[in-house]
Amino acid sequence: MKLATLKEGGRDGTLILVSFDLEKAVRVPDIAPTLQAALDDWAKAEPRLRERWHALNQHDFNRPHLLEGVFALTPNACAAPLPRAYQWADGSAYLSHVERARKARGSEMPPAFQTDPLMYQGGSDHLMGATAPLAFPTDDWGIDFEAEVAAVTDDVPRGVSAEDARRHIKLLMLVNDVSLRVLAQTELAKGFGFFQSKPASACALAAVTPDSLGDRWDGGKLHLDVRVSLNGQPYGHPNAGRDATFDFPQLIAHAARTRSLGAGSIIGMGTVSNRDSSVGYACLVEKRMVEKVETGTSTTPFLCFGDRVRIQVIDEHGNDVFGAIDQEVKRE
Repeated sequence: MKLATLKEGGRDGTLILVSFDLEKAVRVPDIAPTLQAALDDWAKAEPRLRERWHALNQHDFNRPHLLEGVFALTPNACAAPLPRAYQWADGSAYLSHVERARKARGSEMPPAFQTDPLMYQGGSDHLMGATAPLAFPTDDWGIDFEAEVAAVTDDVPRGVSAEDARRHIKLLMLVNDVSLRVLAQTELAKGFGFFQSKPASACALAAVTPDSLGDRWDGGKLHLDVRVSLNGQPYGHPNAGRDATFDFPQLIAHAARTRSLGAGSIIGMGTVSNRDSSVGYACLVEKRMVEKVETGTSTTPFLCFGDRVRIQVIDEHGNDVFGAIDQEVKRE
């Protein structure tokens, strides 16, 4: 299934089912008004949503009541699938990203990073839609994109094992975890983590159930390329399933070690990164780190007003999985 949220009906929007090709949609007020409401009662809502979604894709006119109100979908009409979420916890599953960062600083990666995931708690009270502008008062803050895949859970009990965490993954999303790198340097120097350097993240149009991904989903990782372009030019296409030291069940178990996670919690795998740098990168800072190691100087600039970033996942048949994140940097 593919689910999205229209910019209507209040701060949490209106839940819609979206066709496989992302071209048609239908509201489902008789099942759940919002995606959060569906996740709160997923065991009851999911079978009914799935029946409606199959009817939408199969043009099941023998049951017209299931297709009442079908309309053509435009990305600009949609908010993030979860316009606000109870939790957004982002890991760093791709250690090639971490290794490059530490190498650029002249430091070794601690061995514990191989077994104990890095994770920070981001802001989730406002998540941007796929076409929302990256609006800031200045472009001197080191504006960067970070393309990554995230999982959405139902209620996760404290102390869940990685094996049991698999069954709590209900949806996958594509995210631009925006970073302000100049501000991050100051915050990290304080030793207390990110805050000002992590503004609202953006999410692609559709949240997708793992079963609809076929063998591209192995129960813990998505094995598809995440394609990034900058100002219309290809920037990188790292594979989300390759070189990830930790998978989603491991990250969820890590997040839930000392606390339960409420339904609608979003867990990220971090910036997609492959050891083979020929595939390019999913953020600007990683390329800058490689440049610094190789030449002594970072030459790739951070985003400036007027720049446009596009992030997308296309399957092997040419189908757009989540819809594209397509954002322009604008002066606020």
